[in-house]
Amino acid sequence: MKFAVMDFETTGGQAEDQIIQVGLVIIEDERITQRYSTYVKPTIPIPPFITGLTGIDAETVADAPDLEQVIMELQPLLHESALVAHNVGFDLAFLQRALDSSGYMPFSGPVLDSIDFLRILFPFIESLQLNHVSHYFKIDHIRPHQADSDAEVTAEIWLRCLTKLRELPLLTLQRLTALFEQDYTHRDLAWLLRTILDEREAAPDADEEAEGFTYHRQFVLKVGDWGDEAPVRPAGEHTQLEEDFEPFYERIKHLWKQRDAYYEERDAQKQMLEEVSASFHEQKHLMIEAGTGTGKSLGYLIPSLYHGIRDEEPVLVSTHTINLQEQLRTRDVPLLQDIFPVPFRAAVLKGRSHYLCLRKFENKVNTSEFEYPKEDRITAGQMIVWLSETEHGDEEELHIHGRGAEFWRSVSSDAESCMNRACPWFKKCFYHRARHTANQADVIITNHSLLFTDIRADHRLLPMYNRLVIDEAHHLEEVASKHMGIEASYLSVTNSIWRLYKDANSGQLTVLRSRLMNLPGEWSEKAGDWISSLDRSFEALIEAKQQWDHLAEALNQCLEARVSDAGEAGQLVRRIKDEEMPAQWEDMLKLEENIYTQLDHASSRLDRLFQELKDIQETADLKSMLTDLAGGVKELNRQKDAVRFFMKRTDKNYVYWLEANPQFRMRSLHLFSVPVDVSPLLKKYFFDEKESVVLTSATLSVNKSFDYTKSQLGLAASTKLNSVQLQSPFNYRQQALVVIPRDFPAIRGRMGEEIFVEKLIASLAEVARETRGRMLVLFTSYRMLKSVYPELKEKLSEAGIQVLGQGIDSFNRSKLTKSFQENGAAVLLGTNSFWEGVDIPGEALTCLAIVRLPFQPPNHPVSEAKMDELKKNNQNPFMKLSVPQAVIRFKQGFGRLVRRASDKGIVILYDTRVIETQYGKHFLYSLPGPKIEHMSTQQMVPRIKQWMEEQG
Repeated sequence: MKFAVMDFETTGGQAEDQIIQVGLVIIEDERITQRYSTYVKPTIPIPPFITGLTGIDAETVADAPDLEQVIMELQPLLHESALVAHNVGFDLAFLQRALDSSGYMPFSGPVLDSIDFLRILFPFIESLQLNHVSHYFKIDHIRPHQADSDAEVTAEIWLRCLTKLRELPLLTLQRLTALFEQDYTHRDLAWLLRTILDEREAAPDADEEAEGFTYHRQFVLKVGDWGDEAPVRPAGEHTQLEEDFEPFYERIKHLWKQRDAYYEERDAQKQMLEEVSASFHEQKHLMIEAGTGTGKSLGYLIPSLYHGIRDEEPVLVSTHTINLQEQLRTRDVPLLQDIFPVPFRAAVLKGRSHYLCLRKFENKVNTSEFEYPKEDRITAGQMIVWLSETEHGDEEELHIHGRGAEFWRSVSSDAESCMNRACPWFKKCFYHRARHTANQADVIITNHSLLFTDIRADHRLLPMYNRLVIDEAHHLEEVASKHMGIEASYLSVTNSIWRLYKDANSGQLTVLRSRLMNLPGEWSEKAGDWISSLDRSFEALIEAKQQWDHLAEALNQCLEARVSDAGEAGQLVRRIKDEEMPAQWEDMLKLEENIYTQLDHASSRLDRLFQELKDIQETADLKSMLTDLAGGVKELNRQKDAVRFFMKRTDKNYVYWLEANPQFRMRSLHLFSVPVDVSPLLKKYFFDEKESVVLTSATLSVNKSFDYTKSQLGLAASTKLNSVQLQSPFNYRQQALVVIPRDFPAIRGRMGEEIFVEKLIASLAEVARETRGRMLVLFTSYRMLKSVYPELKEKLSEAGIQVLGQGIDSFNRSKLTKSFQENGAAVLLGTNSFWEGVDIPGEALTCLAIVRLPFQPPNHPVSEAKMDELKKNNQNPFMKLSVPQAVIRFKQGFGRLVRRASDKGIVILYDTRVIETQYGKHFLYSLPGPKIEHMSTQQMVPRIKQWMEEQG
């Protein structure tokens, strides 16, 4: 096989743009045999942005050949080749236009996209950007955005794809080939798979099963039956541990020093280890703030493992983010396995929807019931390969793109459709494997969401535990509110209907109807009644969907009529309360009544039908289908009940609000019903029930006091609680300079905001030029971010500094962060989600700009409801709620700058309230000791320059 791996640099991405550089690498017999590269002289100017990206300017191409000459040299090289490119659609379009304008026939050979093959063959790759992929494969990418270099790297990547194809288990390759041969849109991809498969099957050892794999129902898995693995520590075997924790920790330190020549004991981490162990031993609760760099993960994992093993009773560790859960699994637990003196069992357990349901996936692939055939086949192919590589079946391992998230939802595990022991995949099931492992573990690592889902499920999901560590504890109240509340959305209701019936071609009930029509003669008479019942259900579902569209549109209109800009990236928010009800609410209640009635009729009729079909489910092979359908009906009922709870608003202890994105309107509509105060629930289920609860985070205190966090969690009067504040080991006095421009304008009214934004743009541009980008700017208002973005981008483009905006360049935080780090000279503008959880160590981030103090908008529904309660009790809601919330958020934002002991940088606070108001001192006093200076705006850049020079 011959492949022509191509890359073009162009003046832009439109049809009228032109090629300015060509890179081509020829691969024959899976080795590079020829290279071709040249600049091309365009007939239009090269835009400054393209020059900044590629380094190619008018002078570079001044003596280059024109397009017609280049195509004359290029065209013979493409003869009898398959064209390969990274995002091939872009290069192919330019190639075909160039061939046409030069008088040649269009390219008609196979066209292959390296991105498709990377997605399928390397499902663990986090990003498909060429730079990231080359780094993943350890390929030197010397000159990114130069066509010859990009083509060379793409060719090396393509060779790895070909190697991986030939190394796949034969059955996996057969399943992939069959999957793509069914779809004409993937004919070239299928051609390559078929070519390699034919070669593999012709080999003498083609029928041999590869070692290290499990073959089950025509799929290849990496794992066998759960429960068959050899235990880390045989059941019932007591491991000898010291009676006291301190001598045990000394043993660990000795082993740690042997493993790591650079090991250095941290006083704060040692104190945390002792405090957590003492809390477990004395059956007390602990609130412990551990600053960045403390090493708090090991600070609680080591004593948790010690007490879990010694007392033969698991300790539960809960994180807010899945990212931290994964970090504990992939970084901290492996380290502990190396240094721990005795064997231990640690398990990670997530909610069911994070695990693949093998039965659903098998059915999806075998029946080819794809909602979006072209994209879904790529995702299905990716997962077929992934099954031969994953031990956990966890979606976090699998980097799916585009509509892949919708595909995942259709094949993920859920309680309603689980057949348990009746499932042919039961002993291979990833979710049941995770639960089985958790039931035997000394430490179980879970997340806050599952913690509260377990409460709602009457404690049927998590193993019994009496000791609990809550990391990222500053989010506990927020997550409790969400999970103890009730949520519905336009898409959740729509998808629950469409899952059952979308039209005559798709939906679970449509498939069932087709199956019933083909039942053998003995059931044909009853089949007619069943089909008639289904048809009446279809009518009810169609009517409910139409009514739901009307209701969602009406709710969206009342949201747009009176909103608060209180959400992430410009979300529209409106609280629904008695004194300010929308004008058409009574009409909307009638719509909801109709929806509820229609869905109730449909679900009741379907329940009766499923009961009747149970008699023939075995002989008609309907059991799996009916299980999924029953799950679909349960989800439909849950959605209709959630909408009713919101519309009726019968529980006055809840706050109700609407939320949507103006760009996507009713498709993004959410209905929230959340309890105003969750502290009684936290007290009931955790602090009164559990022996010991450890709450830890880098941000729990305000003004060096834990009073605010204690009151929010219902611990203000607890006599069982100890609280400790540990200082970060970082030298913030040397590592961070906080600059406050004291003459910066305040925001008072609309005109004040316009002046503020104008001055902000000018200042950010000046600072960014001095720091060569490497700046993260944190906003509290998406509207202001959008105002700053275009002019700042224009001002910095001449300096070669890229501006990236959340919700403008991308909504994806990880994607934006990666682009920022890879660029090297960029300014990243972010709102709410960038204030925490973003880790940009090293010189990639030199300057952090905080535009405004992060006060939660007072008209955000939850904040407003809490303030109402405080006012009723004659308390100052601003000082009791707004300031402490903002201080904790501010500390999180400040923490983005210094992530390692070697990090150094500048923080600019553009909000002068921090030095002009009485409450401003709470913000500065809560910081971990950086150098703080205020000066005129004019003096700021010279001072930043001086400080950077002093730091080298």
